[in-house]
Amino acid sequence: MTEGRNPEQGSLLDAQALAATAADPRTRIEELRREIEHHSYLYYAKDAPAISDGAFDSLVHELRALEAAHPEFYDPNSPTQRVGGYVGEQFAPIRHERRMYSLDDAMDEGELDAWLDRVEEAFGGMVDVVCELKIDGSSIALTYEDGNLVRGATRGDGTTGEDVTANVRTVKDLPLRLRPDARAGLADPTRAIELRGEVYMPKSSFNALNAAAEANGKQPFANPRNAAAGSLRQKDPAVTAGRDLSTFLYAVADERALSFGTQWELLQWLSEAGFHVNPDVELCRTRADVHDFCRRAVERRDSLPYEIDGVVVKVNSFSRQEEMGYTARAPRWAIAFKFPPEEKTTLLRDITVQVGRTGKLTPVAELEPVRVAGSTVARATLHNEDEVQRKDVRVGDTVIVRKAGDVIPEVLGPVEALRPADAEPWAMPATCPSCGSPVIREEGEADYRCISIDCPAQALERLLHWASRGAMDIDGMGEEIVSRLVEAGRVTDVADYYTLDAVELSLLDMGRVNKDGEPIRLGETVAKKLVAAIDASRTRPLARTLFGLGMRHVGKTTAEALAARYPSMDALVAATEEDLAAVEGVGPKIAHSVHLFLRTPDNVAVIERLRKHGVSLADAAPDEADELPQALAGLTFVLTGTLVQSGMTRDEAGAALKARGAKVSGSVSKKTSFVVAGEAAGSKYDKAVALGVPVLDEAALLRIIETGEAPVAEGDAEA
Repeated sequence: MTEGRNPEQGSLLDAQALAATAADPRTRIEELRREIEHHSYLYYAKDAPAISDGAFDSLVHELRALEAAHPEFYDPNSPTQRVGGYVGEQFAPIRHERRMYSLDDAMDEGELDAWLDRVEEAFGGMVDVVCELKIDGSSIALTYEDGNLVRGATRGDGTTGEDVTANVRTVKDLPLRLRPDARAGLADPTRAIELRGEVYMPKSSFNALNAAAEANGKQPFANPRNAAAGSLRQKDPAVTAGRDLSTFLYAVADERALSFGTQWELLQWLSEAGFHVNPDVELCRTRADVHDFCRRAVERRDSLPYEIDGVVVKVNSFSRQEEMGYTARAPRWAIAFKFPPEEKTTLLRDITVQVGRTGKLTPVAELEPVRVAGSTVARATLHNEDEVQRKDVRVGDTVIVRKAGDVIPEVLGPVEALRPADAEPWAMPATCPSCGSPVIREEGEADYRCISIDCPAQALERLLHWASRGAMDIDGMGEEIVSRLVEAGRVTDVADYYTLDAVELSLLDMGRVNKDGEPIRLGETVAKKLVAAIDASRTRPLARTLFGLGMRHVGKTTAEALAARYPSMDALVAATEEDLAAVEGVGPKIAHSVHLFLRTPDNVAVIERLRKHGVSLADAAPDEADELPQALAGLTFVLTGTLVQSGMTRDEAGAALKARGAKVSGSVSKKTSFVVAGEAAGSKYDKAVALGVPVLDEAALLRIIETGEAPVAEGDAEA
């Protein structure tokens, strides 16, 4: 915009411009793009609009018309391209330039001070730190090449995210190209730069979105964070565009891409580059300054137009950040001070009982809806009967509610002074509320359980578990289809899967209608694929069948141990409880659970129906010629993190180790021989280091699998 001109008039077409447009549309298109980007920058990054909304809209309208008339001048980073076309069924993976770490939490001022002590110890005294509000949204990584936005990715597992480029282009406050002045802040303007921040949904937009959802009979979002994450991952960018998302940028993947050396300068540069940067930041030079910022943030959190769940404190200097380094999961140079949980009181209307997949009965508090920490809470788990009695909560009580870690609703206890005179202590019902079968509570256990496999409340979860990848791997048998089959009364237990045919499945009513008001059916193509997947599942190994049955305490590792000792269902059924307990990794508790399950009449009936429908209940005897040398016998491995080089899942890598005689465990102990740490390794890595257990990298794992040779316990393959 020309200096000294009236902003409103200077942004509108004058007579000369109108005349020039016909002769040189490309020049006019470029002028309009620059003008619109400039006013977007003033509006979003500087909060200082120079023209009215109407004037801005007229510029966009003219540009859109010119681009439609001259498609040869198409530019994906034009301001008119905020809404793209439909993207595919799945998002492609994008590997981040550097890992996106989590942050360690300081749950109170004492833990914050402990972190500040470590900073002072590292540098011989207090150094400058930057305090920023911790935005409760969805992390995003944005890559700019030659100043233009080329990629947008979710955080994912920290190493690899999902490609949501088409969707981030629709976020109005996000510049599609860096402002020219920003190039001065880059060490090499020709090099790509990955910037990071948070996509969030303002409270007012969240409330409007949920009001519209409820008016249309749809499920509302739980909180603005979930709404932002869900909106960012829409398959149709037009849906994302309509969700009124905003951003705050605050980080760079590699600080070497910049010509300056501090976090404070980065925030200033991001603003000048055109990004929306949170104004609530402070450069703190004393411990008292940090505490003061955190206390003010707690006081102001409810008055802000967006949700926050804490304060992030960072060492200001990039070089000092590098000196402090990282743990396996988080930078040592930053900490997230988390707000104390917000507590509210509300009425406990009822205590209902929920039945899970394994038959566990869980008491649930049905509450008068109350707003806590950014979302409405109407239900909260009470865990078990002992917990209800310990807290002495009763129907009709006024109870104190909070969110544990600002996430999970929790009932702390009653306000006894407000208790009704007729409120009675609560006890677990003697029969299952779903099927009426007697419930049991085993000695030493806190939970009551229904052990009937025919229990309707357990049906959906059991059916989904049976079809899951780790069990019978019935590809395509997801929650929507299973739910429709259950609602239609067509499938009640896992044996019913094997009575389905393609014709019947193709006619399954999916509970929706098309534009003509006709019911949508599953369709022939999907039905044929499902039947093929069901047929393929008949020959899965016995270990998968045992895991798929959902016996309590029987995970994949235990199922494999049982199948190795008893390679047929008949042999397993014939085993005594003492025999089962003698199997390595089983023990008395699991043995009792398996023995009880296999002698419950309803369960036996389902197993026999599986046999009748051709599901294999025995493993073929191994061919000795095909058996690999058991060079890893006696060694126990634990796998953690993502295996990037090979592309194997941890289950696949574990199977390869087991084929060579190794045991693969899910937890680290002093008896663990080796921990294999892939990318984004978590707490298992930390525990291995603490216990002195050797840690192998993925390259060492691949050598073991390829050669079949056992590693040396004190080898040099440590990650």
